[in-house]
Amino acid sequence: MHSPYGMGLQENCAACNLCSDGFFCHLPKPELEAFQRIKFTLAYPSGATLFLEGQQCRGIYILCKGRVKLSTSSREGQSIIVRIVKPGEVLGLSATVSASPHVTSAETGQPCQLNFVKAADFLHFLRGNGEARMHAAVHLSSECAHAYQQFRSFLTKSAPERIARLILDWSQDDSGTVTAHGIKISLTHDEIAQIVGVSRETVTRTLADFRKRQIAELHGSTLVIQNMPTLQRIAAD
Repeated sequence: MHSPYGMGLQENCAACNLCSDGFFCHLPKPELEAFQRIKFTLAYPSGATLFLEGQQCRGIYILCKGRVKLSTSSREGQSIIVRIVKPGEVLGLSATVSASPHVTSAETGQPCQLNFVKAADFLHFLRGNGEARMHAAVHLSSECAHAYQQFRSFLTKSAPERIARLILDWSQDDSGTVTAHGIKISLTHDEIAQIVGVSRETVTRTLADFRKRQIAELHGSTLVIQNMPTLQRIAAD
């Protein structure tokens, strides 16, 4: 099936060619078939809002293709990007399980395919499928670990180290392999600054320094990694 946004939709999870290490891609066949019956396959253009901070959760979204920006707002109304969601990840899981409002807003950063499951249907599915419950627990644990790592990075890492780490995360394809080809970036310097917790000017200076040292260079919306070992060394410092 084709969507209006220039991509083919894969609606059958059992025959999906977008399979990743994500939440529902490796469930036992009976559980995967049960999940297939309750999910809706959706397509969104870039810039679409999936849900808003403070909005009551309607269910979970599983990202199959594309990237989604999660953000939160300060009391002064300043928006801060928390992280970029990759294919295989689940949005709204914590809010669905706890029956609480969303603590972030979600916006597509490029055309996306997602699977949506209503909250009541998803909770009923979890009660009857033990492997899915374990996957949900692992996913929630991973979210907590990511939040801790991000907080620790803000306290202990320099701006170049944080930006190098972010570039390495971007350079991982869906199989988890770090590659040195051009990476499509749909974020401005200001949005990058929000993610790593520095000023926009610091991001601009750091990227200029990476270009001068022939480590990585941004050409329009394409980032080219020129020296992967050095980039990895900076990120690990």
